[in-house]
Amino acid sequence: MSHRSDSEALLRAMPLVFVLIWSTGFIVARYGMPHAPPLGFLSWRYVLSILCFLPWILLAGVAWPATRQQWLHLSVSGVLMHAGYLGGVWAAVKAGMGSGLVALVVGLQPVLTAIWLSARGSSVTGRQWAGLMLGFAGLALVVARKFGQGGEADLLNLSLAVLALLSITIGTLYQKHFVAPCDVRSANAVQLIAALVVTLPLALFETETLYWTATTGGVNWELVAAMAWSVLGLTLGGSSLLYLLIQRGAATSVTSLLYLVPPTTALMAWLLFAEPITLLTITGTVLTAVGVSLVVRPAR
Repeated sequence: MSHRSDSEALLRAMPLVFVLIWSTGFIVARYGMPHAPPLGFLSWRYVLSILCFLPWILLAGVAWPATRQQWLHLSVSGVLMHAGYLGGVWAAVKAGMGSGLVALVVGLQPVLTAIWLSARGSSVTGRQWAGLMLGFAGLALVVARKFGQGGEADLLNLSLAVLALLSITIGTLYQKHFVAPCDVRSANAVQLIAALVVTLPLALFETETLYWTATTGGVNWELVAAMAWSVLGLTLGGSSLLYLLIQRGAATSVTSLLYLVPPTTALMAWLLFAEPITLLTITGTVLTAVGVSLVVRPAR
């Protein structure tokens, strides 16, 4: 009985742990981008993550996906949820967008999911429509203020952030619908290989290199720390948790907590990088969070 209750408690805690880990992804992007090009960094991240997964798979005797179709579905979801999502986020940060604003844009994923389900025939309540409008109004309030001379938002980095938003939304829906349950380790490895196949050729066009050596000499520990957390914390931890939650049918639980990511990220960015938190930013973030919560809250 005790073992069962411990397992249930762990399952209930998984969405919250996932969101806490996921929130650090925007911070790591801000932390690592001064020292690397986005796609070059991500290519290294994918390679190192694959090298971590492969021995684990072999030693544990984990089965690979059984059919060619499952390899294809995992590859498609991997390109969307790794190459598209991470590529968009990291490129947006590299192009000058702050961590908090990127998190706010991507935090509209539940809103897009609700719109998609509505288009597929699911009914959307009045409360959810109010949430949709609040979510977009909050984002517009923050983004509009950050456009213009000296602002952190422009057409380029906003487009990259929207690309990340669309990729993670479509990737999550695609995985839930098409990917059959299989071991998270082999599934993650396939997804990462597919993401690497797409990302590496594009990274070869980047002119900047990764600065593994600091300007003062010695190891560039900021880049090493960003890479280590990206591989161990975000890919092996966060991505694996996301896969498990979607396969266990707890994607709704994750979605219901995603509105906590933007304010958490904004607070971290303020503490670590002195990214300003104005009254307008707080108002827009709160409006977005309330809007998203109205969309995902289950009916009584």
